[in-house]
Amino acid sequence: MHFVRKASAVWKGTLKQGGGSLKLESGAFEGPYNFVSRFESGNTTNPEELIGAAHAGCFSMFLSAVLTEAGYTPTSIHTTAEVHLVDGPKVSLIELTTEAVVPGLDEKTFLEAADKSKKNCPISLALAAVEIKLNARLVG
Repeated sequence: MHFVRKASAVWKGTLKQGGGSLKLESGAFEGPYNFVSRFESGNTTNPEELIGAAHAGCFSMFLSAVLTEAGYTPTSIHTTAEVHLVDGPKVSLIELTTEAVVPGLDEKTFLEAADKSKKNCPISLALAAVEIKLNARLVG
């Protein structure tokens, strides 16, 4: 199995006054980004937000696979990813928070599956240079 996924970016102008757009090959997203949205507080997207979405989605899918393989059927898995951008600039930390509803699953087994997913989902592996923390909670 080998898949190639593509995204593109265009930037015009200087770092602080310029702007750009990001586009996914699938067409599912296309949007603007700029200095303010990345380093201050703006209403357009930024690369870190997109990394967070990718990581949350990958982790949730991987956790579903781990649980299913163990004989459990998840009802829902909700994950958020907080991507910390610090001076440098560099991404210093990603905090994953997940809540799952998995009938018949005990807390210990859930936490083990969540930890395995944090360590092994493809996006976690791709981001191995960044500290990744996990807060996992079985809610049902």
